[in-house]
Amino acid sequence: MELNANFEERAVVHAAKLPWKASPMAGVDRRMLDRMGDEVARATTIVRYAPGSHFSSHVHTGGEEFFVLEGVFQDEHGDFPAGSYIRNPPTSSHTPGSEQGCTIFVKLWQFDMEDRAAVNIDTNKSEFTRDTSNPNVSSLPLFEDGREHVSMEKWNAGAVVELKSPNGFEVLVTHGSFEESGETFSKQSWLRLPKGASSKAVAGPDGATVWIKRNHLSERPTAPTV
Repeated sequence: MELNANFEERAVVHAAKLPWKASPMAGVDRRMLDRMGDEVARATTIVRYAPGSHFSSHVHTGGEEFFVLEGVFQDEHGDFPAGSYIRNPPTSSHTPGSEQGCTIFVKLWQFDMEDRAAVNIDTNKSEFTRDTSNPNVSSLPLFEDGREHVSMEKWNAGAVVELKSPNGFEVLVTHGSFEESGETFSKQSWLRLPKGASSKAVAGPDGATVWIKRNHLSERPTAPTV
């Protein structure tokens, strides 16, 4: 399966407007944003766990990165409330689920295969720093290595924000809204820009809180080979 798999083009999904589709696991539904592959896939997805649902124990051969949008995600490593950013590197394993239900934004098979750095950040308890180049923007770094930079940003109401990165840019709205290229991006809206692209966003009347990944498309993505 291929969905938004041309990484040389701008891609947009207003996920909150999409119907939920059942996954192979009962009680777990999803809204797909991009995908290369079938059930083993390089994928970006919004996943909803019904209360009491869970997956069986499994290994993330290609790594798993996720941000909890609503509820509380749980596994044997702990409880992760909305606002939690987690990186489970390649070869890690867990048994995910949620007693009360939750919704997460998740990316699979998008790691450096040698990465072994586990990350667990509760953004609700972390301090955002005001951007010196734009006083209407505050940011919180989440992860950075030689191939990508991940952060959360808060944009004040009406803030004008440059969206650019020489090697790719991706943004998901977690709260609030912004306008870009004549479109309104609200909660669960997702935008991906290719290498060399740039644009401008204008934060809505309530501002915007966004998850951002930069510089991760320097090489053309491929589907998993296993």
